[in-house]
Amino acid sequence: MLSSFICSLFFLTQFRLSFSLSQYCLTKFLCCGSSRNSSHIIKMAMWVFGYGSLIWKAGFNYDDRLVGFIKDYRRVFYQGSTDHRGTPEYPGRTVTLEPAPGEVCWGAAYKISKEEDKETAITYLEVREKQYDKKAYVDFFTDPLATTPAISGVMVYIASPDKKLNPNYLGPASIEDIAKQIVRAEGPSGPNREYLFQLEKALLQIGCKDKHLMDLANEARRILSESEHTAS
Repeated sequence: MLSSFICSLFFLTQFRLSFSLSQYCLTKFLCCGSSRNSSHIIKMAMWVFGYGSLIWKAGFNYDDRLVGFIKDYRRVFYQGSTDHRGTPEYPGRTVTLEPAPGEVCWGAAYKISKEEDKETAITYLEVREKQYDKKAYVDFFTDPLATTPAISGVMVYIASPDKKLNPNYLGPASIEDIAKQIVRAEGPSGPNREYLFQLEKALLQIGCKDKHLMDLANEARRILSESEHTAS
């Protein structure tokens, strides 16, 4: 039974890796086209956008890192985490993106040029982001006044609200309830509150004040302070 499960898991990981690479290559082909007169195929760089822990901890080799934003999305703590910042018994909460016309989401985009680095990065990300069921290819901007993106076709992982595809999706809740859950949750990657405070720090370092996140961080600090006073 265990060996069958391991084989199935291995097959699923390989399928996701193969599909991701194929999907990325197809996107680049459609966006950039190809030349019949070329003697060789031009190898395009891969770009990955991070809006959560990827901002401060990429975990893969990259050639360049740009600070910037994507349009018409907002960052929300609606995704349940049972593998990194929580457990199946008590999930943590991590960020995902939800459509928000007119809003922007700041983060960091990573450029990966070497073919072996692309494969390694995709393999790594498919495991790290395995609870994020959707990949999108978006325009990335570095200048708030620009109408033309700095880079197109940037890959981003999203945890969708579709419970059939994403059973760990938790959805909206009050600031108080989300903060309480974050304060109490802990998983293999550490306390959930550490993730919250690290993300707050990383965003402030790039000049971004995310109201949703900062409200949660302030409420989490209030809960922790209250607990300390009660304990003493």
